[in-house]
Amino acid sequence: MTALSHEQVDVTQPSGLVDSLSQHEPDAVINCAAYHKVDECEDQPEHALGVNAIGALNVARACTELAAKCVYISSDYVFDGAKGTSYLEGDLPQPLNVYGSSKVAGEHFVAQACADSVVARTASLFGVAGASGKGGNFVEAIINKAKAGGPLKVVNDVRMSPTYTLDAARALEGLVGANSVGVFHVTNAGSATWYEFARAILDLTGHDVLLEPTGSDEWPAKARRPANSSLSSDRMDQPTGALLRDWADALKAYLAEKEHI
Repeated sequence: MTALSHEQVDVTQPSGLVDSLSQHEPDAVINCAAYHKVDECEDQPEHALGVNAIGALNVARACTELAAKCVYISSDYVFDGAKGTSYLEGDLPQPLNVYGSSKVAGEHFVAQACADSVVARTASLFGVAGASGKGGNFVEAIINKAKAGGPLKVVNDVRMSPTYTLDAARALEGLVGANSVGVFHVTNAGSATWYEFARAILDLTGHDVLLEPTGSDEWPAKARRPANSSLSSDRMDQPTGALLRDWADALKAYLAEKEHI
């Protein structure tokens, strides 16, 4: 497996994509490129669409030319949260913001441009590397604030699917290995509010600080967020033989890997 940086491959520049990718003779290309600063996307829709939609189209076309499988990483934000329960792969996307709209467009472009493609929706990722564009991950942010003594306020009216990047990566590997095609929800099992997630982090790491639940209206943002964008799957166990483990077990594994417990 070869990881290519933005400097090596720019998905918004189709002219060099085939040449850049063909040097590695890929059987599959996992497109992790994304403009995912949700509030900034509201002010820069052209950039969001350029990376998340047109960029995805460029990669999918390159994959078709190279006879490689195209795997597009999408998001839970393709949904509006109005369902009230976890979304399955067959549910109709209805995004609330520019970011989500750009990801829906990317999904359609990939399916149209590359017959051998996978759309992998994931959510609320935490992993050792952290998010380069967001400065780490939620788990480390909570731990650092707890070490500073707190108190902490975390929203308790937004529900999502915490997902360990190691588990997501292994699932993607399984989908590619099984020659899967279509849409899959690649998240750890179960759901939590951000407050419930933070509570689990503090309990497992033994930090005794005040944690207060709060509403999302106390944290105004430019982009609307879905109240419940948690994902579930009725497809993952078909090609890979297994669903991802529960998010709480995945959190324990992450904390152990980072030597927090």
